[in-house]
Amino acid sequence: MPTRDKALEAAEAVRRRLSSRADTAVVTGTGLADLFERLERPEAVDFRELPHFPATTVESHPGRLAAGKLAGLPLWLLQGRVHLYEGYSAAEVAFPVRVLQELGVRRLILTNAAGGLRPDLSPGDLFGILDHLNLTGENPLVGPNEESWGPRFPDMAFAWDPQLARLARACGREIGVELKTGVYAGLRGPALETPAEVRWLQRIGAEAVGFSTVQEAIAAAHGGMRLCGISVITNVHDPERPRRSTMAEILAAARAAAPRLALLLEALARRLRDDGPAD
Repeated sequence: MPTRDKALEAAEAVRRRLSSRADTAVVTGTGLADLFERLERPEAVDFRELPHFPATTVESHPGRLAAGKLAGLPLWLLQGRVHLYEGYSAAEVAFPVRVLQELGVRRLILTNAAGGLRPDLSPGDLFGILDHLNLTGENPLVGPNEESWGPRFPDMAFAWDPQLARLARACGREIGVELKTGVYAGLRGPALETPAEVRWLQRIGAEAVGFSTVQEAIAAAHGGMRLCGISVITNVHDPERPRRSTMAEILAAARAAAPRLALLLEALARRLRDDGPAD
């Protein structure tokens, strides 16, 4: 079971290995880890070299904690994440967020690859997360509460920071990158959705769907972080005309959209740099 002592030990190992310090962090999803190449003065350490860190097992998730500056903004970069479907518990999935919390992160940007559930979405679209549905049946806050991390019953009404969402859309307009917005549904995975499941998701208000992000978002909100989320839409579900989707196609779509996401994140980083500290 991840504990604060373990998070502190991992954070101290990061401080010994990496010289950078930052109050902002980005988590990269499937096919999106190349943001590392845009960092100024980058340095990195493998998850496997950090005590208690879960090891990634999924293609396109390198499993490194990097640091540097993006458009002049100091930040931490988690290249990849772990998922419930890999066999990890919700607390283990959220553990890297707890380490970031102990490293002083107050602002977290979560990215992922997601399936679209609206007819106006297309592969390659960028989708800003305004809210989420946790449909995994899991929650990283189950068990004894660590009071130093956050309250026993955190209010999730503003888990996703509306100011950051508006800022991300404004940055997109400035650089000519449209950022559509809506509700992200997190499922356990790894099986992709049936047509009946897609119809149900649409009826309950989901507009994009994926297998990550919500456990990290809950932990971040519990810890008082300002949270922003951006999905790359890699495929679009039509339950009346279903088609097969392969992981190779999903990965290719994510990688094709990654440069546009990087441009948006750079524009957002510039604004956050100019605005000052996260708090």
